[in-house]
Amino acid sequence: MSGRYYIETWGCQMNEVDSQRLGGQLMEEGFLPCPRPEEADLILLNSCSVREKAAQKVYSRLGEYRRLKHQREKLVIGLCGCVAQQEGQSALKRVPDLDFVLGTGRISEIREVVRQAREGRRPVAIGFPKEAPYEFDSISREGTHKGMVTVIEGCDKRCTFCIVPTTRGPERSRPLDAILQEVRQLLDLGFVEIELLGQTVNHWRGSADPVGRTLDFADLLDAVATLPGLQRLRFLTSYPRDFSSRMVEAIGTHPTICPYLHLPVQSGSDAVLRRMGRGYVVSEYLELVAELRTVRPDIALSTDIIVGFPGESDRDFEATIRLLEDVRFSSVYAFKYSPRPGTAALMLGDDIALETADRRLQALFRLQSRIQLEINRELVGRSFEALITSPGKEPGTMTGRTPCHRVVHFPGDPLVTPTGTLVDVTIERA
Repeated sequence: MSGRYYIETWGCQMNEVDSQRLGGQLMEEGFLPCPRPEEADLILLNSCSVREKAAQKVYSRLGEYRRLKHQREKLVIGLCGCVAQQEGQSALKRVPDLDFVLGTGRISEIREVVRQAREGRRPVAIGFPKEAPYEFDSISREGTHKGMVTVIEGCDKRCTFCIVPTTRGPERSRPLDAILQEVRQLLDLGFVEIELLGQTVNHWRGSADPVGRTLDFADLLDAVATLPGLQRLRFLTSYPRDFSSRMVEAIGTHPTICPYLHLPVQSGSDAVLRRMGRGYVVSEYLELVAELRTVRPDIALSTDIIVGFPGESDRDFEATIRLLEDVRFSSVYAFKYSPRPGTAALMLGDDIALETADRRLQALFRLQSRIQLEINRELVGRSFEALITSPGKEPGTMTGRTPCHRVVHFPGDPLVTPTGTLVDVTIERA
């Protein structure tokens, strides 16, 4: 096989890695990447279905690409990712010009699926095989500064609003030795920062050690954080209920672990958390935050929040506002509740009016903007080591990330200090 491929990716970092896996396998088959879909012989849409609008966007884009197929008969179009896993055969019925469907658990089968599609067979490969190979040598890495490493796939939680257990399948932890081998390879290639990924990354589990103790995420952090050549280590997304005191201790022990943690809370109301099926209460979340800030006083915390969840009262929303004021997150990713097919929240009833959810979301954003600006102003005058991630939007500037994951803009020349360079910066304004 040969030709040119184009991959369009939506969603989380896990999807980004999946796209890199798809691209790497295609390149081994003789395909080359191209920058524009109009130039491609193979178009892949690697999709996200966490929110309804994301899924709608995929079908809208498929409609656009159908026009390209009418111009070039041999163009192959494939739907991959979470929407593919969710829709399966029905996607082929909905989009007659779609050539194949490839779910999240079958990434390693892209070569054979493309072969079948080129023969006109319109294959559907979904589901989660027990022994799906993970060929990290075949990943086409993007950039040279941050290497993303999947350590656990899927999710066994049953949050009532979430479709991830359906689209990503049950939890499957990769072996410790395989993870360490991949990280060492990235460090040998010159990657500065390693990011460990999983839907519930801190629920990673390994095989038993010599004394029969099952390894957990604290052991994984200890093993990765001490690898020679590692300069920065991040991980996401963590589940509050899965944190242990040993994991907190590891964050405080290893200087290579960046002082930043994404810790989704979803709501500041115990009543809403119970309907969401999150498995913790606000006081437990706050205790965890206090533990983390005890071992790493400089840690920056971000979170996810859903507003307008079924049954959310004004009092529930006020509790979420109080949580923001108490914790003072460095950033917040907030969304209106989006009903997803097959989730338990659909049966809760007591839906919140769209206007009410809109109003609450805007109020939350106003508060977070004020808090975030106050926190950022506290950093003025302080110096940080920034990892350059790209040239700046303005000529003569560069953009980078501090260890606490804040974006900084500063004077620089990409010919002198290229992407992936670590530089010292002093914050002048926020």
